[in-house]
Amino acid sequence: MQITLEQLLESRDRRAARQAELIALHPGYTLLCLTVMLPGSVKRSDVSLKIAAAAVSAVRSAFGPMFEELRDLETGYEGYFIINMPSVEAKRLAVSLEERHPLGRLFDLDVITADGPLSREELGLPVRQCLICGNPARECMRTRAHSSEELLERISAILNT
Repeated sequence: MQITLEQLLESRDRRAARQAELIALHPGYTLLCLTVMLPGSVKRSDVSLKIAAAAVSAVRSAFGPMFEELRDLETGYEGYFIINMPSVEAKRLAVSLEERHPLGRLFDLDVITADGPLSREELGLPVRQCLICGNPARECMRTRAHSSEELLERISAILNT
């Protein structure tokens, strides 16, 4: 099912609200939020569910969460994990998973604090690279340097390796 920009923006607002709730409910612990990175207007598919399953398994193994909430939504898969690890350490481990797991480039693991998400840059870590050209991913997304079809082809290649 295709989603609209309005639906996508509403889902981001709901995700931010849920993140704030979980942070308030679990003071002293770290919140890790998982989403699947897919271009285009279809956010839930067999491909997204395969990526999400791999990501959930990797998070469980690496972090041993004390709480998890998984949401399989038309606007995209979401996972919320409360972990007993300092946020900076959690972010470093999350980036390591994103870079080293065979499908890690396809999932987004955000460490959320009461002040908002921790960025790679705050910790002196390299920015995410584009799946296609290796330039900073944000730059390619902002300029729409690559088509959805081109990105989906690359994602398919990653899934089949």
